Amino acid sequence: MRIAVASNGGMVTEHFGHCEAFNIFNEENGSIVRADRIPNPGHRPGFLPVYLHEMGVDVIISGGMGGSAIHMFNERNIEVVTGAAGDAKFAAEGYLKGELKSTGSVCHEHMHHGEC
Repeated sequence: MRIAVASNGGMVTEHFGHCEAFNIFNEENGSIVRADRIPNPGHRPGFLPVYLHEMGVDVIISGGMGGSAIHMFNERNIEVVTGAAGDAKFAAEGYLKGELKSTGSVCHEHMHHGEC
């Protein structure tokens, strides 16, 4: 399994599309066996769900995300977990332990104003 965490400086970002990078964690037998940091190639409508799908991502973790992005991830069978905060690796480990649950945090305004 591959888990992507939208991150700024190693911390989960509030909105996945505007993150500095995606921390990609490869899981085997319930443990993280590899971690990579992939710079965000840029926020363009509809691009990031396709980009992360092509990288083999199974789960995306972020603080918040727009509804259309959630829909595009779901169309690609990528699980979306929103409402996360804190250290990116800790969030991925929490997901693997079943301790991180999505709050359904959806951004309704593209300017975000603290809603994500």
